[in-house]
Amino acid sequence: MKKIIAKQEHCMGCGLCEVSCTVQHSKSKDAVKAYNRERPKPISRVRLEMNKPVSFAIQCRHCDDAPCAAACLTGAMQKDEKTGLVTHDAEKCMGCWTCIMVCPYGAIKADVSGKVVAKCDACTDLDVPACVANCPNGALECKEEKP
Repeated sequence: MKKIIAKQEHCMGCGLCEVSCTVQHSKSKDAVKAYNRERPKPISRVRLEMNKPVSFAIQCRHCDDAPCAAACLTGAMQKDEKTGLVTHDAEKCMGCWTCIMVCPYGAIKADVSGKVVAKCDACTDLDVPACVANCPNGALECKEEKP
């Protein structure tokens, strides 16, 4: 399983993690089109937290105990025991925001529709998550861990 580790001592607060995540989750996969033309505008699943001189990226940590999955009323949020990822099924989600309230990292947010949630999916379709691949200082690291 991919675990994304944030190393705040290397983060300069540039926001490229957010930009690359937004582009990766856009229809066009093009930064200009994603930010200026796509409607609804795609959103980043990573959030840059800044309180200078400290800054770091916050995204789903795919917790072993996954409080979001335990609190989900419909089963839309699930811990995949095979991959170790916490996944979200938008079809099952009723937008109660319980997962948002219980996430210890503040890593889950409403998606662009405002009806269901969006969270980090660890870019399972890529070898290296977009946020990690595009971090210029190595402030995000992807480690392969056994679930």
